[in-house]
Amino acid sequence: MGDDTGSSATADGGSIVVSGTGRVATEPDIADLRLGVTVSRPTVATARADAATTMTAILDALDAAGVARRDLRTTLLSVQPRYDYRDGRAPALTGYELANVVEVTVRDLGTLAGVIDGALSAGATSLDGLTFRIDDPAPVEREARVRAMAAARERADVLAEAAGLTITGVSDITEGTAFVPPGPRMKAERMLAAADASTPVESGTTEVAVTVTVSYRAR
Repeated sequence: MGDDTGSSATADGGSIVVSGTGRVATEPDIADLRLGVTVSRPTVATARADAATTMTAILDALDAAGVARRDLRTTLLSVQPRYDYRDGRAPALTGYELANVVEVTVRDLGTLAGVIDGALSAGATSLDGLTFRIDDPAPVEREARVRAMAAARERADVLAEAAGLTITGVSDITEGTAFVPPGPRMKAERMLAAADASTPVESGTTEVAVTVTVSYRAR
């Protein structure tokens, strides 16, 4: 947590224009990730049936881990033919690949390891896109704005004193925001399901930064 005032400032024509940035670091409370299954089979029918069976098992595992169905969204459902291109011969159809991917929102980070391990144990063949965010960023953004204004005023006071001026009010405020989500940090090099240990995941922190440019009246 901290503030900075890295922008330039000028004093001209009875005004002092400065910028200030307020930063607030907080722990995220929601995780989003994608889970999927990909199967290759000789026919579309068998690929569809096997993928459906595995995806049903994955959804059941997510339900058992406490994920609500409203927090599941299908983001990919595709069927692609597979060909053999070996030996310079004409492509030979060898089967079909079916992929089914769902995006999952986990609202209790304490269950995240269980969600991951349950899905992998149920047959998920892909897991990616793990990100963390804040469910309600409004209170954190408000605190960042307060810090940004305090940082701007502190700098303006220094400039006014150095110039022999007194700040009498504010004539203009412009705000810019920056939201920087963290990258998930995995303690394990690879995410593998294990019968005797859960996959350790750290959510890290999320930083919300707000920058304001303020024009103060001075005399």
